[in-house]
Amino acid sequence: MTSQTNSNVQTDSQNGDGIILRTTGLAKRFGTLTAVKDLNLELHRGEVFGFLGPNGAGKSTTVGMILGLIAPTAGTIELFGLNLKSNLWAVLRRVGAVVEAPAFYPYLSGRDNLEALARAIGDIPQEKIDEVLERVNLADRARDKYRNYSLGMKQRLGIASTLLRDPELIILDEPASGLDPAGNKEVRDLIPRLAHENRAVFLCSHLLHEVEQVCDRVAIVKEGVMIACAPMQELLTRGQTLRVSVDNPEQAAAILGDLSWVTSVKVENDYLVVSTPGESASRVNAALAGQNIFASELVSHGASLESVFLQLTGGESGD
Repeated sequence: MTSQTNSNVQTDSQNGDGIILRTTGLAKRFGTLTAVKDLNLELHRGEVFGFLGPNGAGKSTTVGMILGLIAPTAGTIELFGLNLKSNLWAVLRRVGAVVEAPAFYPYLSGRDNLEALARAIGDIPQEKIDEVLERVNLADRARDKYRNYSLGMKQRLGIASTLLRDPELIILDEPASGLDPAGNKEVRDLIPRLAHENRAVFLCSHLLHEVEQVCDRVAIVKEGVMIACAPMQELLTRGQTLRVSVDNPEQAAAILGDLSWVTSVKVENDYLVVSTPGESASRVNAALAGQNIFASELVSHGASLESVFLQLTGGESGD
């Protein structure tokens, strides 16, 4: 088993594609309910990947399948170039996950909790415990009792526990849930550092403003179907709007509304709010000028991940 795993690690490195996780046609049905349908994902080494969706979108089911806890109805999952089903234990040893609130002994210190876990795992040197505490910025508080930790510190200790085995993929499910602003910042600062250590982070969160700050790419799912997957900046560009001032807003709205590349247009007071994919200010201006309507002002407004998410999901929140 060990020899086979080492061989596959080398193959993963030699391939050079950097793909840590790949799902192909992944699906899960519970009776007549389809929780996940035809999901095709790729997660690359060195990136933070956001996996977003409203309640009931299939996020937890997908995470369960990636961790081998839920059997897919159809499709395949590959981790590090290996089929998950036939190499379950070999690949899961290279995966770390914090999928619920971390559970530790409250009367032990942070360090003592990690030492207890290291003994249970086996073959974890003391130096490794020092290293992971330093990595999550808990070295100075390692001797404090866990019950005295803030929520942010508890979450970081949970992440430290996953680092004991040097995982190449870290799955974080709502890592900032319930944290105060200081705790949010602690976790937010940590996540990109984890990905930059030649691993990947798969992040599920309903705190979209936090996701926007840390993720390189984002997938959005709704009712088990992936409706968007793109680099963060590309996704934000899709959601930007143009504010257009014209003398005849109703007539201008009718003209733009007939164009296939205009996502939406509405009249607000004496100006238009136009949604288009990508940078389209010049196209909007040309389309109006072609009908003898001239814009006195045309201003681009950047989108937030939250506004894009709500637009794509029809207003459903990610809570």
